[in-house]
Parts: sequence; C-alpha cells; structure tokens
Amino acid sequence: MTAYFASCPKGLEYLLRDELVALGAEGVRESLAGVQFEGDIATAYRACLWSRLASRVLVPVAHFDAADEQALYDGIMAIDWSAHMAAHASLAIDAHTAMSKISHSQFIAQRVKDAVVDQFRQRDGRRPDVDTDEPDLRIHVRLRRDRASVSIDLAGAPLHRRGWREQQGEAPLKENLAAAILLRGRWPQRYADGASLLDPMCGSGTLLIEAALMAADVAPGLRREYYGFLGWQQHDIAVWKALLDEARQRADEGLRQLRPCLVGSDADGLMIQTAKRNAQAAGVAGFIQLERREMDRIQPPEGAADGSLLVTNPPYGERLGSSQQMPMLYRRLGEVLRERFGGWSAAILAGDGELADALRLAGGKRYTLYNGALETVLQLADLRPRDAAPRELKPLSDNAQMLKNRLEKSHRHLRKRLTREAIHCWRAYDQDLPQYAAAIDVYTERNGRRWLHVQEYRAPAEIPAETALLRLREVVRVAGEVLEVPRDRIVLKTRQRGKGGGKYGQFDQRGEFLEVEEGGLNFLVNLTDYLDTGLFLDHRLVRQKIRELAAGRRCLNLFAYTGTASVYAAAGGARSTTTVDLSATYLEWASRNLALNGFTGESHRLVQADAIKFLGGGTDPYGLIYVDPPTFSNSKRAADFDVQRDHVALLKACLPRLAKDSVIVFSNNFRRFQLDRAALEEDFSIEDWSAPSIPFDFSRRDDIHGCWLLRPKKLNEAHDPWAGIRLKK
Repeated sequence: MTAYFASCPKGLEYLLRDELVALGAEGVRESLAGVQFEGDIATAYRACLWSRLASRVLVPVAHFDAADEQALYDGIMAIDWSAHMAAHASLAIDAHTAMSKISHSQFIAQRVKDAVVDQFRQRDGRRPDVDTDEPDLRIHVRLRRDRASVSIDLAGAPLHRRGWREQQGEAPLKENLAAAILLRGRWPQRYADGASLLDPMCGSGTLLIEAALMAADVAPGLRREYYGFLGWQQHDIAVWKALLDEARQRADEGLRQLRPCLVGSDADGLMIQTAKRNAQAAGVAGFIQLERREMDRIQPPEGAADGSLLVTNPPYGERLGSSQQMPMLYRRLGEVLRERFGGWSAAILAGDGELADALRLAGGKRYTLYNGALETVLQLADLRPRDAAPRELKPLSDNAQMLKNRLEKSHRHLRKRLTREAIHCWRAYDQDLPQYAAAIDVYTERNGRRWLHVQEYRAPAEIPAETALLRLREVVRVAGEVLEVPRDRIVLKTRQRGKGGGKYGQFDQRGEFLEVEEGGLNFLVNLTDYLDTGLFLDHRLVRQKIRELAAGRRCLNLFAYTGTASVYAAAGGARSTTTVDLSATYLEWASRNLALNGFTGESHRLVQADAIKFLGGGTDPYGLIYVDPPTFSNSKRAADFDVQRDHVALLKACLPRLAKDSVIVFSNNFRRFQLDRAALEEDFSIEDWSAPSIPFDFSRRDDIHGCWLLRPKKLNEAHDPWAGIRLKK
C-alpha cells in the first residue's frame, strides 16, 4: 500500500475525498488544497484517469530537513533517482517554498536539478535533459518551515487539461471547477431522473461539455495523450492498458445511451462557435444544442422536466464586463429565473457574496470556490414552482411581538460594534425574556451567508408541552425575520443534560461543516451533528488572550476539543503547539482547523490521550498551557473527572511541564465553580481574568465561564499533585 496526495483547488477537498473513496482509495483524508490517500499503483492510475476534481496526483519519495542550500542538495542526492528515471530521460522541477530560509522557488528548482543531474553524471557518465513541457519525470519539491517534501508528479501536467479544449474565452473556467459546480448541483442524480441542463452564458462550453462527459460516464482523462507516469521507471504498462480498455468500453456504452438534454446559449456569437468546436473535439457535439441568445431572452427548453438544472458562470467584473454593471446583470438573471424557471434548480458561480445576494434567490447553500486565484461563491437554489403561492403568516402574538421588539433593539445596539470589530459569529439573544427560554447564536460563513443556531433551554415542569412548543416556533420565526435568515438556515436544538453530564451531546450525522471567520482566522463549525458547534463563542476573548501570550512559546492545549485555541496560539507566533484530546473525532476536527489556516507539520502535534495521563507521561516543558476541562466526565477510557473536585490536582499536575516564565490559562463553564485559591497559592500567583474574558454579547451571562491566569512561583519537578487524591474508576 503506497501513500499518495491528490491536489485540488481550495474548496474542492471534500468532494475530492468522496470521489477518491468511490474510486477505491483507502486511508482517505482531506487536507488544505488536497487529499491524502493510499492504494496500489492501479488506484493512482485510476485517480489520474477518472478524477474530475484533482489537479495532480503525487507519490512522495522523501522528506528531510533543508535549512540551507547544502542540506537541500544532499537530501536530493540521497535519493536513488535511477529507480525513477533513466539517464537519457528528461525531467522538470516544480518547486514551492513557504516560511523557510530558502525563499526563492526558482533557486530551489535549480539546486534540485543540479543534484539529480550530478548523481547520474557521477554514476553513468550521462545526464538527463530538461523539458518543462512534457518531461519523462516531473519532480515536485515543497519547502515548508525548512523541511523538504519530494514527490513524483504522476499527472505530469494539470489534470484539468482534459485534452479536448481547442479554444477558450478570455476568462476560462477550469474543467475541475466546472465538475465541482455540477456535483454541487447534483447533476448526475438529476440526469438519472430525466432532467435537462441549461447554461445561458456558456462561453467556450466548459460546463456543458463536463456535464455531457459526466452523464455519459466518460473518463475525464481519456483523451489526454500525456501523463507524467508514462516515462516513470516504475510505470506498469499492463495495469494502465487494462484501465484504458475499461474506460474506452464504458465511454462507448455511455455515449450510445446519452440523452440530448443539454442546451447552451451566449450573447457572443464567436463564443458559440468556440463552444461548438470544443464540443466536437470532446466527442459530444451531437448531444449539446448551442445558439446565440441574450441572457434575458432565455426560456426553459421544451419538454424539460421539473428538477432540471440551470448552471452558469456569469462574468465577475474582474476580467470580463464592468464591475459597476455586474450587480445589475445578476439581479436581472435572478428575475428571469424566478419568473420563468419555476420548478428548476440553479447553480450559479458568482464573483463574491454581494453578487450572489444580487440574485435574490431564497434558500439554498453557498460554497466558497476558487477559479484560479479568484475567490468566488457558488450559489445553489431551488426555484419555487410556478403555481406555488407564498404561505400567509399569522399575526404575531403579543408575547412574540415583544420578543421581536427586544431582538430588534438588541440587534441595532450590537450592529455597529460587530461591524467595527469584524465579528462574524456572536450571541444575539440569551433568555432575555423569561417566556422565551432560548439562546440564539449567529454564524456567518466566509462567503457572507448567515445561519442561526437556536438552543432551547428545558422549559419548567409547570409549562405545558404545547405552550413550550408554540413559544419555540415563535422564537424561530421572529429570529428569522429580525436577522433576515430563512428557515432552512436556522438550526434548532433542545439542550438537555444527558446521563452522566456529558459535555457534548450528539444529534444528526450529516457531516456538514461551515467555514467561518473569527479574529482573522478560519474555523469549521457543525451546527447539526452535536450539541455544541465546534466554536465556543463565549471564549472569543480567551482565545485572543492565548494569541497574545503565545509568541515564542511552546504551547500545550489540554481538553482541546476542536483545537481553536491551538490555531490562535499558532497565529500568535507560538514556537510549536501540542493539541491533546481523548476523542479522535475532535482531534480530526482540530487537524482540519489547523490546516485550514496553514498550520501543519511537525511543529503542530495532535495527540489522542487523556490529558491527565499526558501530563504525567513526559518531560517536555511548555511556556503556555491552556486548560479548559469539562465540568464532568465519565469516559470509559479515563478516570471520572469533576472540575470542582479535581481542578487543584489537575493544575498542579501541570507544574512539572512548565518552562521558565510560563503561564497557565485555566477556564471552565461550571457556573457554580469556586477556585480553591488556598490550595493553589502555595505554587501559583493567580490573576482572576473572568470579567475581562466575557464578550460584550454575553454581558447578560457574566457567569457563563470563569478564567484565571496562573503563573508558577517555583518549579518543582518532583512534585506529585495526585498523591493522596482518590479518583473513582
């Protein structure tokens, strides 16, 4: 089983993960701008041939420290290149560097080439040639934090180059991004259900051609004549030939059965001619109807079924059109869709969130995608059937109107400060009125789409169930109206303590994550699957404090949950971070949060362990330790824990792991918690930082958590804080 890495544009990682699993890959795990996977050589070939989303497929061959030019040269020389290429073959080097002493990628490529050439010249008396277009072997070198990763590029050239494009427009859409748009729009399922597809601004036809190839089960790489592995010494010709034969057979069968259900139009007649030539080169010209037509004159194709898909990539104003005219174009497109395409669905790649808003399409998800270097927004929407009348809402009750007045006043009061401080996730309401026992949190995705997370507190026993349910519905309706969030983006939960007082309850298993921003950093939240979302909003200032304290320090994050504190520490200039949690699920989440912000590699460790056992199992010193334990825990894999009973022993257990001039940030959400100062002041100077740590949007709940900064008075490595403490097994 060999390890591989498939790169892709940012925003496509989860789609690529699912695609590779379907192709038979094992050990599949997404990371920033790519997916790691395992398999045999057939799996790698299959990814090159069949992946509609990957950019390249790399097979790693070496990792080594390369803090200077000589170390880089020696590391490359240590690799036996005769196992990968012949002396008479050609090569090319792709080099990238980040946060390393060697900061010029062109210099890295030159030194890598020198080392490979010198190795062959010394051994065989011959040297390989350089061919930057179609080399026999393309070597990929990446330096990050002075550590080199060397891989063989099996694709050789970007996989989005399918081999059919003869001409393109001024602002072409990459084929793998087009495939992602179609997959997000559920085109394969829609085609199977008898739907049609229309692109009213089709340009050179990329979306239409990808849709046809997808529906016909044609391998996207079938028409490519060049792959990087064809000149690789370890290339298995028999395996590749068998995969090609299978792909050709599937393509022949799929094209015989393909329905002519794809229609494209464009206002530019020259682009229509370009699209026709590209469709001809791709072998799907007979299945796509193309015509010159202005966007606002489009109509649904005759006989198109409900559930058909309108998909398009309008101009953004970056390279085409005028940025001042773009909102008008998008508004008109939205009007046309609402007026004429009832019962259809839409997938529109907008230039940004404001242009997506200009469409005025209610409901539907948004995804951030990258068209080259341009960050764009994919807007999905299901259009209301023509005969569907809007449901008339009943007047609000007196209590509900009072709730609405309260929420509107609060929102007006908070809005300016939220904007000024660039806060995108906050608490909008927290049981301000006793009749409505709920908390409302706002989460805004990076693409500008707003979600509400409504937690209903358990109603008192004397409140009838029917009354509690009615009030809950009123909370949801009023919150949606005031904060301008449709019902399908409001997530509702009832917060009840489970048996044993577990900190995180589990709900659905949708696996849907939103990417949000806080403090200039990006985090994944999940509003549906768990009681908590992955980002404790009341700890916003605690995380900022950790960033302030982290500079130059080795940081340890205990009971780390989704690793948000580790991300803040890394962003604050920490020398390293160690993230410890007993849950593999939350550690994986933490890993994704770190990678999302570019913090990967050996400097950012993730450890699945009981926090208390971890403290006693090593000697590495830390300059900053963040301790945020649960109120109670009765995990089967660790001793029972009670924060009130056990916090003294826990904090003293940190003493042997503290470096000079170190600090512990200790917080917890047990509202009746009392810090045992008498037991701790012998070893620590203690600063109560609870009041400064409460964000302004939580001012009504100033006891929602406590926070203390503890600095050791003296370090005693022989101290055993757990002596005499009896823990329930």
